[in-house]
Amino acid sequence: MTTEEILKVEGLKKYFEVSGGLLRKKSLVKAVDDISLTVYKGETLGIVGESGCGKSTTGRLLMRLLDATEGSVYFEGENIMEWSRRELKQRRRDFQMIFQDPFASLNPRMTVEDIIEEPLTTIGMPRGERKKRVRQLLKDVGIPESYTGRYPHEFSGGQRQRIGIARALALKPKLIIADEPVAALDVSIQAQIINLLMDLQKEYGFTYLFIAHDLSVVQYISDRVGVMYLGQMVELAESDELYEKPLHPYTQALLSAIPIPDIHIKKEKINLKGEVPSPDNPPQGCRFHTRCPIATEQCKREVPVFREINKGHYVACHEV
Repeated sequence: MTTEEILKVEGLKKYFEVSGGLLRKKSLVKAVDDISLTVYKGETLGIVGESGCGKSTTGRLLMRLLDATEGSVYFEGENIMEWSRRELKQRRRDFQMIFQDPFASLNPRMTVEDIIEEPLTTIGMPRGERKKRVRQLLKDVGIPESYTGRYPHEFSGGQRQRIGIARALALKPKLIIADEPVAALDVSIQAQIINLLMDLQKEYGFTYLFIAHDLSVVQYISDRVGVMYLGQMVELAESDELYEKPLHPYTQALLSAIPIPDIHIKKEKINLKGEVPSPDNPPQGCRFHTRCPIATEQCKREVPVFREINKGHYVACHEV
């Protein structure tokens, strides 16, 4: 990993307008609310948080699959929010996405060969080169070449995800956004896919933004980890430091829930009070204060600044 930036996000916001019906006013769901982060070339940056925290929406914003309400996303120094649809189509080969549900993301009417070959066709690669590239990609992800004429429904979940990975790699991207890529798979298959992703990164040197809710998986694959809560980033640090010395109360609670495979080690679990507030009516001040065990009056009034506490370790908390 280098200190050369490949992706820089500044003040990213995404609000969805929700109809309130006949007796209620329209409301804004603040799915992503002022996210700023930097991704460096060759690293894996993990993003974790509870369901509904906005991590998947963040991934889609970075891919321009959704248009941001506000903010900037710089890919290799260029603001992708300013690109026209034509420019976006031309440059999208440099950043690709692996989706959570491989079956839903693969066209059921296309063979494996057609699925992987499609992005190569769009850039005008000659037929002979396309076929050679498809064969190499299948080899890279562990799918037999003899399976090229099969359809997605003829594969297992793990095999379908391998096909999705091959498709994402087809155009040799510099950045891959993996949105819960192993969440729908059995535990044994998860390990295979994670190891595959790590091996491919070593071979090709691309960068990952890895989105997941499984803290153990994120720890295993990530160089740095960012923690999101209710649309905002609350902590960001190198993986080892975050897991050994979490500073934000929310991060501490999440990590306390990771099971330890040793019955002789006792671990105190932090049980958070209350429920996650609705994103269309988030609390004033710190959004976590309604569940935080160390919240003060200041937390109820003022939004904490996402600031650097130690070198490379950022936290949004008044009490840290």
